[in-house]
Amino acid sequence: MKFTINRAVFIEHLNNVQRAISTKTTIPVLTGVKIAVTNSSIILTGSDTTLSIEIVIDANDEKNGLSIEETGSIVITARFFGDIVRKLPEDTFTLEVNDSLQATIRSGESVFNLMGTAGSEYPRLPEIDNDYTFNIPADLFKRVVNYTIVSVSNQEIRPIFTGIHFEIGHDQLKAVATDSHRLSQRIVPLESPAALKDDNFVVNIPGRSLMELTRIIADDETIEMMVTDNQVLFKNGSTYLYSRLLEGDYPNTNNLLPRDHQTAITLPANEFLGAIERALILSHQSKSNVVRLNISSDQVILNSRSSEVGNVTEKLEVTSQEGEELNIAFNPDYMRQALRTFGSQEVVIRFQNAGTPFILLPVEEQDTFNRLQLITPVRTLSAR
Repeated sequence: MKFTINRAVFIEHLNNVQRAISTKTTIPVLTGVKIAVTNSSIILTGSDTTLSIEIVIDANDEKNGLSIEETGSIVITARFFGDIVRKLPEDTFTLEVNDSLQATIRSGESVFNLMGTAGSEYPRLPEIDNDYTFNIPADLFKRVVNYTIVSVSNQEIRPIFTGIHFEIGHDQLKAVATDSHRLSQRIVPLESPAALKDDNFVVNIPGRSLMELTRIIADDETIEMMVTDNQVLFKNGSTYLYSRLLEGDYPNTNNLLPRDHQTAITLPANEFLGAIERALILSHQSKSNVVRLNISSDQVILNSRSSEVGNVTEKLEVTSQEGEELNIAFNPDYMRQALRTFGSQEVVIRFQNAGTPFILLPVEEQDTFNRLQLITPVRTLSAR
């Protein structure tokens, strides 16, 4: 096989494909990127068996600067190949593979030779039979994922919590994530296929797969989401991302959402975030890593203490407060991540008591629960 291509274009697509390649895999061929050359395109593939990314580079698109002389396929170790292509001297390079699977990379006066593996040894990507297909605006899907992924668990003890739970139907998309200490929920309008106008389609997708998807898709396009029994395929332009689905039943999180409250405060999310980040300077120096919020009849105080370093106290400027007095402790890292999802919006924080989960809602949507962050407090002697 042999082709010449614009180096910048190739690097962009190679970087995206490499997101699916893991150096920890026990399958040697999966440490490489597969390059398949047809008469009209180059297909780059990376995979770790759970996540696979495939990108098609079209020879008919002039900006790709792609000239194909001979078809074929090869797998080249991704780390070395990527480093070489990024540092080549010219704007284009040529890749040629001989019968011995030696890949020769030429750019200007630079020549590299790398040994490869036959493309036929690379695992086949799963076949998606179009059991269910949904079209979702890419920018909308990215907002939903970015809002909820903060609560995805990074612990494999309960694999179902390492992903985001989606419910599609009744002309809406609902996404929920929880690690049992916090929860994020986002509900957006989405026209459902005719078969789901009065029913819900449920799927659990690994958080890592979704995070990589948000990094490589274009905002101004539409994602085609195709689901079978144990796989999901996202198509966005010439990019294809395959992911295994998480097995098991997601818990009914509706039962976790408090519908009433005894205390509430309203304030700008970004201003509260600033206070939390200041408190973090000291809370991270303590073993417990907690911040306390004291709500009294006339003021709201945030404080954090480290016995080794010192303490910080800050009076919060709230837009409004109501209900009973409260002294509650929580993980400031959870609060920081939750607040970041609201930007500069005003949020209302509703509390039942010092020992039960509390919720954050945007003021303009506080009656819908369409955007919600929930945090479980930390039980301490001073917060009881």
